[in-house]
Amino acid sequence: MAGHSHWAKIKRTKSAIDARRGREWGKLARRIIVAAKVGGGNPEENLSLRYAIDEAKAANMPNDTIDKAIKKGTGELGAENYESVIYEGYGPGGVAFLVECLTNNRNRTAPQMRRIFEQHGGQLGSTNCVAWMFQPAGALVVSCDAAEEDTLMELALETGADDVENQGDAFQITCQPAAFGKVKAALAERNIPTLSGRVAMMPTRTVPVTGDAAKQVLALMEAMEEHEDVQNVYANFDMPDEVMDTLAG
Repeated sequence: MAGHSHWAKIKRTKSAIDARRGREWGKLARRIIVAAKVGGGNPEENLSLRYAIDEAKAANMPNDTIDKAIKKGTGELGAENYESVIYEGYGPGGVAFLVECLTNNRNRTAPQMRRIFEQHGGQLGSTNCVAWMFQPAGALVVSCDAAEEDTLMELALETGADDVENQGDAFQITCQPAAFGKVKAALAERNIPTLSGRVAMMPTRTVPVTGDAAKQVLALMEAMEEHEDVQNVYANFDMPDEVMDTLAG
C-alpha cells in the first residue's frame, strides 16, 4: 500500500480534536474560496466548487461557514486572494514529497516549507524534481460499514473504476480523473456515503520504509498537514502493514 492510502488510514485512526477540525475547516474554506473565485458561486455550474462543498459537508462544516466562503470567493464579502503553489522535495529514506498549497503570501510559505522539510530530515527540491513520480487519479473512500466489497466491485465495473482496495476500516475506490464524477454519482444513487473523495496525486513508484525512517516520514507528513497553507500532501512511501498499525496506534 503506497503513501496516500497509508496516510489516509492513519489519519482515520486518530481521535478528532477541535484544533484538528479547525485546521481542516480552514483549509476547506480556502478551497471553496478559490473554486468560487475561478468558476463562480453556483455549484451546479462549477464542478470544482461542488466537490469542495461536498468535502466540507463530509467534514461537518456548518452551512453558514460554507456560504461565507463562497461569498468571499465571489467578492460579496470582500476579496480574499490565494494562489496555488506546489512544493516538491525528499523526505527520510529518499521518499518523494509533493505538497499542494493555497497561500496569500508565497514569500512567507516557501521558507516555512523549507524549514519543515529540514527539521524532519528532508530537503526541499526544485520544481519537477519529483512531480514525474506522481499521476492524478480519483480516490473515493467508503466505510466498511456503509457497503459490502462485492457491491463496490460491481459499481467499479459499471463505472469504469480501476480498483477497490480493502484498507481494513474502509474501502478505497480508485479511477481515472475523467471517471471520478461518474463513480461519485453512482455511489450517491445507491445512497452509499463517502468518507472522502477527490482527485489525488498517486505515486507511480514507491520507496519501502521501516523503523526510524517510517516514523520520520510520518512525522514530516503530519508537520506539513498542520501548516495552514497546505491543502494536500502526497508521498511515495511504502511500509508493511504491521509497521503502519504500530505507528497509527
